[in-house]
Amino acid sequence: MPAVLVDAGPLVALVDRGDAHHAACVDALQAIRDPLTTVWPAITEAMYLLGFSWPAQRALWEMVEGEGIALASLGREDAPRMHALMQKYRDLPMDLADAALVRVAEREKLPRIFTLDRRHFRVYRPTGIGRFSILPS
Repeated sequence: MPAVLVDAGPLVALVDRGDAHHAACVDALQAIRDPLTTVWPAITEAMYLLGFSWPAQRALWEMVEGEGIALASLGREDAPRMHALMQKYRDLPMDLADAALVRVAEREKLPRIFTLDRRHFRVYRPTGIGRFSILPS
């Protein structure tokens, strides 16, 4: 089933009305028709960035616990590829959340990503996919 991967930036912007990217992310979300999927490292990063606001963290929990966003599994078998990705892109550098998203994109053949990190996701080349299609465009 097609899905759109979601990075930490839009997760923060969607629940924090004071975020500079809030309106753009809400508009982009309304245009997305496929399910949203993320990974625990992106949730961890978003929760950290939302640490200033328990209501914002609670809103993110509601997205995770409800049906707003699916969590892609990551297992031990994914670790070597994530390690290799972080080594390959160490000059950016690539963080764990990005490595996990790229790994899931490769494994599940998901070419679209909802991210504010255009700088990095324009560079990443998931095996079997090539370039990401970045939302919002």
